[in-house]
Amino acid sequence: MRYNQKKSFPWGPFLKNLAAVAIPIALQNLLTTTASMIDTMMVAPLGELSVGALGLCAQFSSLMFSGYWGFVGGGMLFISQYWGSREDDGIERSYGMTWMCMMTVGVIFGCLALFAPEMIMKLYTDKTAIQEIGVQYLRIVGFAYFMQVFSMAMSCLLRATERVRIPMIASFASVAANLFLNWVFIYGHLGFPAMGIRGAALATTCAAAVNMITIYLLAWGTGYPYLFRIRGHFRWTRLQLKNYFVKCFPIICNEVLIGVGNMIINITLGRQPEHVIAALAVFRTMEGLIIGFFTGFANAASILVGKCVGAGELDTAYDRAKRLVYLCSGVIFAADLLILSIHRPLLTAMSLSGESLEAGTRLLLIYAVVSVIRMGNWMQNDTYRASGDAVYGTVLEIVFMYVMVLPCVIGAGFVLKLPYWVIFLCCYIDEPIRYILMQIHLYSGKWVKPVTDLGMAALPAFRKKHRRA
Repeated sequence: MRYNQKKSFPWGPFLKNLAAVAIPIALQNLLTTTASMIDTMMVAPLGELSVGALGLCAQFSSLMFSGYWGFVGGGMLFISQYWGSREDDGIERSYGMTWMCMMTVGVIFGCLALFAPEMIMKLYTDKTAIQEIGVQYLRIVGFAYFMQVFSMAMSCLLRATERVRIPMIASFASVAANLFLNWVFIYGHLGFPAMGIRGAALATTCAAAVNMITIYLLAWGTGYPYLFRIRGHFRWTRLQLKNYFVKCFPIICNEVLIGVGNMIINITLGRQPEHVIAALAVFRTMEGLIIGFFTGFANAASILVGKCVGAGELDTAYDRAKRLVYLCSGVIFAADLLILSIHRPLLTAMSLSGESLEAGTRLLLIYAVVSVIRMGNWMQNDTYRASGDAVYGTVLEIVFMYVMVLPCVIGAGFVLKLPYWVIFLCCYIDEPIRYILMQIHLYSGKWVKPVTDLGMAALPAFRKKHRRA
């Protein structure tokens, strides 16, 4: 049943707090996506094969993202709640555990890219020409993975403690470096040889170094404390480790299993004609604009709700969570309309024409319809995680991925040999059903599960209100 809402919700302070956190994060994510778009646009003159290879390499990067994002979710859960209750030791320990786990993932994927790029490319596509180009890219960009993960770990800490401007400024510096170095290395300027796809990889690696160093120096220069108390990062007890991994394990399973599922989807789509592979590569970049914009609001929701849960303000957390879901869905709808209004010149600028342009347009139209529901699910799941419930959304997503989505995608692609757009549509067939189930859970209030003393002290009264509602 629905919990009785307060007569008036403080929209003014709520939107101000949301904007203060969400806008810098959204800008940072959009800048990161812009870097990917710049890579695609500057590689475009090299031909559709290079664009397709770059897109498939980006899918391997996305798999790495899935590998470490579970630890980001767990870190945000603990850090935001400890930030709400102002427990410095808890913040430092949580960051140390998160950093160690994330860097382990970064090292594994970096080594795979550096030492086994042929295996990676053969897995993603059966097109020999695209494989050869992708191998050249991975052998260089593998060095960037270590630095990208380190930067993300620091950004996770800064975001969860509401210091969101530092990662944003670092992203500006990184994108500027990437743009300039792409111009230098890809086409050979300022006395450097023209390196083609290898130049794009080198520019990405240098930009990753700029991002990491800028975050570190800005945090040090502004006197930010938690990043530099290194002893506190690794002062763990067995009970603390157990509590961390118990909370993180469902999130890790979710991200890894969903990442594997997405890899299977990409393998299926990677067997389509070259013009479809190129269109998919460009679509992923365009999708990144929407996701990048949205993630700012999702992270802000995690912080604003998680902080209230940690501080014992459970009614406020509940009221905020409900409004954030619908607010974010409206924002994503507006972003979809903007992308659709300018999609043709953007797709053309990224080398799509003829059949590939038609394919890219069709993919964007499908995504515009499903993304509002999809992001609503994502938003609710992030909110649950920050509030201590890492299980419900995880179970739903994994079950539907492996019981419904993958069988439909594999059947459409390998058995029935249906058109690419039908296969693509099958990727989102579960979203409406999950949205209904997530809404039921949202209004139940059962996702509020504090990890701090203040939060747990307020929990019995909160549960009692919901039982009467």
